[in-house]
Amino acid sequence: MDDYTDQEKMEESAIQYDGSSTVLDLTSYQLHSLESIDIPFDLTELDLTANRLTVLDSRIGLLSNLKKLSLRQNLLDDAGVDMISGWDAISGLEELVLRDNKLTKIPYVSIFKKLLVFDVSFNEISSLNGLAKVSNTLKELYVSKNEVTTMEEIDHFHELQILELGSNRLRVMENLQTLTKLKELWLGRNRIRVVNLCGLKCIEKISLQSNRLTSMKGFEDCVALEELYLSHNAVDDIKNLTQLEDLWLNDNQITSLEGIAEAVAGSREKLTTIYLENNPCVCPQDQTSSPVPAEKADAKDSPNYSATLKQIFPNLQQIDSAVFG
Repeated sequence: MDDYTDQEKMEESAIQYDGSSTVLDLTSYQLHSLESIDIPFDLTELDLTANRLTVLDSRIGLLSNLKKLSLRQNLLDDAGVDMISGWDAISGLEELVLRDNKLTKIPYVSIFKKLLVFDVSFNEISSLNGLAKVSNTLKELYVSKNEVTTMEEIDHFHELQILELGSNRLRVMENLQTLTKLKELWLGRNRIRVVNLCGLKCIEKISLQSNRLTSMKGFEDCVALEELYLSHNAVDDIKNLTQLEDLWLNDNQITSLEGIAEAVAGSREKLTTIYLENNPCVCPQDQTSSPVPAEKADAKDSPNYSATLKQIFPNLQQIDSAVFG
């Protein structure tokens, strides 16, 4: 006869042991509280994604080995997470995820001196005020889909490698100059008109899709850039891009392919993916006539748009939605 209750079976199946790690995964249990849950004292990871929590269980604050805590997709508001600021026992936490809750401000998390990942995306945060108290050990910061208007209090993140501020209300790129280890910058769906990377040269991926750009000026010094996403802007020129593997320029105002070979000269052999659909330079039909020489390439003169691009960039594997060998 099975003496286990359903609750005990759930807890047993949710606990995972992997060498030195002990993980409790309670994802999607729709829990309103953790009162009935036995929380092992030696947990290193606790995943409470997709529940119905409105306050934090105080026992979490006693898990001295905890490295990762995910509270994604709950019902936590500012008051519901306030107690976290006093949890000295878990000050060694390295990853804190509060994505998709009801926060209106950056939580006070200065106690976590070794924090590497901090995610407060998909909330109702209107200001980055409070980030100044977040540890300078941070490597990944996610604040997308909020209501942030200014890039502030980020200058002390000297170790930061990923910055995600997409889907906010930003108008100006600023205060990036000290982020000298930044590899990825995600700023899509904002209101930015001018590119300003503040002198950074180390970035490998940049997304500025769905902004208000009319020019690509500002990318000239990005010698490490590999992926650039600029769709849904009003870009009408291409200048001085090098070392790219992916280039997304769909839904802009590029009227001609003339000059693209020179403009992306440093990437002619490296570029594998290019998106230019929904620009004036793209012919409605890709016909079979021979392309004009690359240095004179122009969609108005050459109906064979794909062949022209293949001639310019011999290692292309994808043009718009068409993937080929």
